[in-house]
Amino acid sequence: MEPALALQNAINAILENASDVTARVDPMNIRAGGTRPDDTPCIIIGDGNTARHGHDYTAQRTASVVMDLHIWTLGSGQNAAKEITGKVAAALDVRKLDIEGGFCDDFRVVATRFPRDPNPDYGHGVLSIEAVVRWII
Repeated sequence: MEPALALQNAINAILENASDVTARVDPMNIRAGGTRPDDTPCIIIGDGNTARHGHDYTAQRTASVVMDLHIWTLGSGQNAAKEITGKVAAALDVRKLDIEGGFCDDFRVVATRFPRDPNPDYGHGVLSIEAVVRWII
């Protein structure tokens, strides 16, 4: 299991099923990736970084994952990006995150930022998350 990929998939599933999010962003525009999109509004789930913490005396493994989600709008201003970012943060405010092939012991949104794009027609929000993932091999 790759913890960052499992986390990407779990986040994608939550956002695609969150009516407050999909009211503003077409589920087809919620995806993994790394570039500014052509079709907006869009939520791009970043690749993430994994710090592996080794294993215990059994076959259990643990890792921390940090990941950014990028929320993009075009032509509707920075406030639209902020509004969607707030809806994404609310959708991800879950007590338990189900991931395929393992367990998510800790998951939280830790920061939001709103950098200005060189093209003022784009709105851009960045939502940072952290998670601790555990799995057995």
